[in-house]
Amino acid sequence: MSATVRPPYGSTASEGGDTPPGGSRAGRVLARLAALAPSRARGSVPLRAALGAGLLSCAVFCLGTLLAGSHPLGPHSRNIVDMGTQYVPFHAYWRKELLGGADGDLFLNWNSGYGSNFLGDLGTYLSSPFDLLVVLFPADRVELALFVVSTAKITAAGAAMAVLLLRLRRGPWPVAAVLGSAYALCGWTLDNGAYVPMWLDGLLAFPLLCLVGEWALSGRRPVLGPLVVALAWTSNFYTAYMATLGAGIVLLVRLLTGESGETAERGRRWPAGVLRAARSVLIGVGLAAPLVLVIYAATKVAHPTPPVAFAPAAWPDVFARLLPATSGTESPALYIGTPALALALAMPFHRRLPARTRYGWPAAVCLVALSLHWRPTHLLWHAGAEPNGVTDRQAFVLCGLLLIAAWRSTADGLPRPRALAAGLAVLAALALAARGTYAVDRWSYPVFAVALLLGLSAAAAVFLAARSGSRARVARVLSVLAVALLVTAQAGETAVAGMRVARLERQHRSWSPPLGREERETAAVVAAKDDWPRVRTDPGAEPGRNDPMLVGGQSGNYYSSLTAQTTYTTLTALGYGYFAKGRRLMSLDHPVTDAIFSVGTRVRLVQDPAGGPGRVPRAATGPVPPLVTVRPDVRLPDPAARFGASVFANQELLLGARVYDPPARTTEVRHGKERVTLATTCTPGSRVYLSALTFIGSATMDGSRPVDFNGKLPATRPALQSLGVTPASGKVRVELRHTGWLGLPKQPIGCLVENRLERAVRQLSAGGATEVRVGGHSVTARIPAGSTGTALLAVPRIKGWSCAAGAGPARPAQSYLGLIAVPLDGTATSVSCRFRPPGLLRGAAVGAGALVCLVATALWCRRGRRRAARAAAEPV
Repeated sequence: MSATVRPPYGSTASEGGDTPPGGSRAGRVLARLAALAPSRARGSVPLRAALGAGLLSCAVFCLGTLLAGSHPLGPHSRNIVDMGTQYVPFHAYWRKELLGGADGDLFLNWNSGYGSNFLGDLGTYLSSPFDLLVVLFPADRVELALFVVSTAKITAAGAAMAVLLLRLRRGPWPVAAVLGSAYALCGWTLDNGAYVPMWLDGLLAFPLLCLVGEWALSGRRPVLGPLVVALAWTSNFYTAYMATLGAGIVLLVRLLTGESGETAERGRRWPAGVLRAARSVLIGVGLAAPLVLVIYAATKVAHPTPPVAFAPAAWPDVFARLLPATSGTESPALYIGTPALALALAMPFHRRLPARTRYGWPAAVCLVALSLHWRPTHLLWHAGAEPNGVTDRQAFVLCGLLLIAAWRSTADGLPRPRALAAGLAVLAALALAARGTYAVDRWSYPVFAVALLLGLSAAAAVFLAARSGSRARVARVLSVLAVALLVTAQAGETAVAGMRVARLERQHRSWSPPLGREERETAAVVAAKDDWPRVRTDPGAEPGRNDPMLVGGQSGNYYSSLTAQTTYTTLTALGYGYFAKGRRLMSLDHPVTDAIFSVGTRVRLVQDPAGGPGRVPRAATGPVPPLVTVRPDVRLPDPAARFGASVFANQELLLGARVYDPPARTTEVRHGKERVTLATTCTPGSRVYLSALTFIGSATMDGSRPVDFNGKLPATRPALQSLGVTPASGKVRVELRHTGWLGLPKQPIGCLVENRLERAVRQLSAGGATEVRVGGHSVTARIPAGSTGTALLAVPRIKGWSCAAGAGPARPAQSYLGLIAVPLDGTATSVSCRFRPPGLLRGAAVGAGALVCLVATALWCRRGRRRAARAAAEPV
């Protein structure tokens, strides 16, 4: 019975039939680096590497944040793009959900989108164990909590990569620590992951899943492996999917290069190792299925973003992203640090390495880089969907492969000067090819040059230490100097790169201001006026970044990748505006939609009446129907009930009453390229509204202040807005000054007669529910006896709702113009509805099956170990 005897950490035993590289002087110097801190236990070496990589990653990330002056180490906001509009609000809501105070529960979020699938959002944005740290911070320090969460993920990723490197090949732990930190702070992290915290779970998942592959090859940890896979897929299934593909590539390269640690006899049984790896992945993904399938189901019914044409980045742009201080969304962020990149590029010329290793890893790197430029493989990396925004989200896998190549290039001994020179020549060629590209910053080449000089000095110190002969003290001092120079080069360059990337992000991308006085005061006003579920309290249309999650209340405002198509269709048909190509719905300040959705209190930000420089929240209340109304005139199903092109007619259809003036002829007169005059007639005293779907500019009605519109389909659409009150003459004249013009809808102006709306509200209130009770994901309403027609809930009918009338059976909820509808036959005195996230039951069944498989695997492996122990104990 053969066994593989592994050399101790820090040794330089050969893997193949080539000359043992450990016999070189440079190899012996690197071995000294691993012995800088004496260890009694071999297991403490990866622990030291993990601690070193984690602490270095944390320190450098914080230093870059400090140099950039970003929150919380500076005055500038870190709320770049979705950080402020999604992740900060979601974490604020998650804190309330965990500590109590949220209107919904794990299934449903009553605050946003008039009722949205929270379990899907939880699995997308908040399911990482690190996100639980938000409960340790006060409610007004959510941004600080999110910075700590991001830093913790980066720290853990660096530590995990350092452990993986030492598992792939034993070598000097200080170098493994530096390269682990280089992975954690690669360009993808600085430019993408730092502002999309959920993606950082994929950064951590990649080295962990590679370790699962190593355990599978060696037949170790059959239970822990699937649990690690389950944790990765639960934390963020999107990037975990990419990390799983990357780990599969690493496993394949390990097998093809003969690095798997198998003897010749066991090498013939490598399919068993691959099957064990597949078993770990399948069981792990199965364990994560209760959340993954919910997300998948929510994705299927989410509002799709417009198609994106595949456009691979030009190769000079790709080469530029290997340099420090580069930023952009159109090309992959591949920076790993100049010293690490030089080591990776020297690998093909490192003749002390076995040939398969020397060429296998560079080939894998090149093939993955090419996969970014071919549409089928590009779609494979992104699970078949062309991404919006950041195009190459899988770049962290390529960064990881480059770091592994750098480690394999130096773990057994620093490449000889000739090999280093060849690698540096390739590096210089890539840097020259990147000149003049859009991503290169004025800091890129100076920082690159300084880091390269320090890296060469570290290499020179290693070679001098190798030539010091028997002078052990000199060799030790030079070894320490080499490590210091390497850390300075790698960490210093990365800190400066992080600083520049943060500043470039603030200059060239949209950002939100830090949370402050406005949010605190609005939250206080909302809490004082909140009367849910009798009526809704809308925190307002500004600043429009998932405000209900931040300050409370119940609104149509909602920004998520899982915004339901039903919610989008219903709200936009009524005149709601949006950003982010329809997935960021904005609140609409309008009395008709307030009546439809039972918004009894609305908070508006107004100029401080005391003369202060800022704005203060003020609450306005008014009568609205209850959350559940009865429409005797509606019979389900009604094929004729559908929205038209006019938002004013759509509002009347859903309200069930005529409240606008009949559409009058609107004349349109153009004055040059930038002015248009609209004229029509309305009832004197009526309120004039303008619907401008693709208008960029301002609209002014005679005697009123200008109102701004910003419409640029498909990215943004302005909401319906009030321009003023119709004068006694009944003549309405609106002047448009525009900077971008794509046309107006057929009925751009609507005149609301308020006494008609008041009458409609009284009628709906008189026949509506007399009592409404709302649970975490349920609604129960008592309705007048003998009610016929349809009970209409002011909640979008997203998939997952089931309803019952009276004591009748619960059935999938019906829809009337996008809202939940329950048919009534005159016998029911109550209606009840309950929400269950689609995919939950199927996911629970798959998860239960995976759990059975995991237990069976544990029992089988335990039985196998006992048989092996008995066989070993039997006398020969």
